[in-house]
Amino acid sequence: MSLAPRTSAHQPHNANDHVPVLPRELAGVEGAEKTNVRLTPKAIEMAKKALQKRNTPGAALRLGVRGGGCSGVSYAIEFSDKIRDRDHVFDFDGLRVVVDPKSLLYLRGSVLDYEVHLMQHGFKFQNPNEKSSCGCGESFSV
Repeated sequence: MSLAPRTSAHQPHNANDHVPVLPRELAGVEGAEKTNVRLTPKAIEMAKKALQKRNTPGAALRLGVRGGGCSGVSYAIEFSDKIRDRDHVFDFDGLRVVVDPKSLLYLRGSVLDYEVHLMQHGFKFQNPNEKSSCGCGESFSV
């Protein structure tokens, strides 16, 4: 399931939409940006819209990685109605984001943004742990 909206209308660009923020519970914690996942305000906004469109605004956004893809590991972004005991749960301005412990090892320091380009739009990870990635940007190696 794609979490990207199907509209192609041009939206005005706001530079602050792409400045990464920490989850509420880690704001002000020294070094937290290197050990946790951050989202941009645009990613938070678009995830909330997708959850509302799905009619489950109380669900969470699950971020993770899976083995596979042409570079070895693929990103996973999906809705989650259930939170597992070992999941890390983060609050981004009312958006619950969950990450399993194994995935957090690969995603530490990453930023999830939402980008809009002429021919495509959607969520994109900026991951400092990537050593290489495939041409399509769907998978990476560490």
